[in-house]
Amino acid sequence: MKKSIDTHLDFSFEKNPDKEFLRRALGRISLSGVQEKFSAVIDGGKFRLARDGEQGTWILKPAPMDLTLDGRKHVPVNEYITMTIARRLYGIVTAEVLLCEDSSGQNVLAVRRFDVQPDGRKLPQEDFASVLGRSGTEPGGIFKYTGDYAEIAAAIRRYISAWPPAVEDFFRLVLFNYIYANGDAHLKNFSILRQGPEYILAPAYNLLNTELHIKGCDFALSGGLSQDLVLSDIYSTSGHPCRADFEQFGEIIGLKPPRIKKVISQFMALPEEVGMLLRQSPFPDKMQRSYLRIIKERLARINR
Repeated sequence: MKKSIDTHLDFSFEKNPDKEFLRRALGRISLSGVQEKFSAVIDGGKFRLARDGEQGTWILKPAPMDLTLDGRKHVPVNEYITMTIARRLYGIVTAEVLLCEDSSGQNVLAVRRFDVQPDGRKLPQEDFASVLGRSGTEPGGIFKYTGDYAEIAAAIRRYISAWPPAVEDFFRLVLFNYIYANGDAHLKNFSILRQGPEYILAPAYNLLNTELHIKGCDFALSGGLSQDLVLSDIYSTSGHPCRADFEQFGEIIGLKPPRIKKVISQFMALPEEVGMLLRQSPFPDKMQRSYLRIIKERLARINR
């Protein structure tokens, strides 16, 4: 039987007196972004931060320290809820997540590393900024926001031999990110893993409703769905895509119309379980209402 993990942490990120240790721990995760990430392991059924030279098997994500973010302390809950919705209600393969609470009562998201095997071996992983040869030193990592989603799909077809189901999974994830307002779905938030001689699409990660915390665009990538997309009249006049635009995007990336329609049909109505998961969460009532309002607005756009 799998041993349960204690989700109550014995330490606090914001009130930890050993700031130097936290700074060193933060440096062990080579991931960019607004949210601080700490390498961790399970020791005696409890989380602790990884020591120097120790392979972490989990990533702990406390509330971002960026005070400009609205509702910043609720970012871990947001990501936990959104990842759970993606996995349970839409069948999207995601990284395993747990919602924890530190010793000061603050929520912390724990994410199991899918690139580290139970025996400690690491699977080679490349995000699509690397796959597409994008890099740079601009503030905010502008390079990871350049391009379009069709470029990622083309790279999936190039690197993954069993590409049809992988491209369909990617299409489902792009649609999910749009409806659930994940405005940070950039090149580094999609990856491939190498298992033996073959590449596979990595589980989804960093899924959250970013519009709750900062206003942004419909898509993280500057080129949107595809540079080859002929915008529908609705998209041209409103500035937001509708179902016809996503259907065309699906065809551009190589999916057959029946498969496109089957995926899109999953998203035509809001599952009742979304409201249930929100009510069961530590989200304040106001944020629960805002989360639902944003999704309903996106669904209304799709269904025009």
